[in-house]
Amino acid sequence: MLVLSRHCEEAIVIGDDVEIVVVDIRGDKVRLGVNAPPRVAVHRKEIYESIRQENAQAAAMRGALAALPGAPSLAAQRATALSRIAAARISA
Repeated sequence: MLVLSRHCEEAIVIGDDVEIVVVDIRGDKVRLGVNAPPRVAVHRKEIYESIRQENAQAAAMRGALAALPGAPSLAAQRATALSRIAAARISA
């Protein structure tokens, strides 16, 4: 882990397009500003972990639903979607 010291209003740069600025220091809290392009997701760690956990649960649920008798396979779902797209293009 790289550990850096910064004063208020000083920044660090990650890669070519992410900048983290020390905005304020009050007691034992540091406020950071993050400048990053829209394609870069920026989350607090606890939110990021929550998103990962929910995605894992959703993936497990999708697998369980696909295993139910009578559930259409992924290939069948794709074929249905493609036929609907083709029908929409023909009617347009």
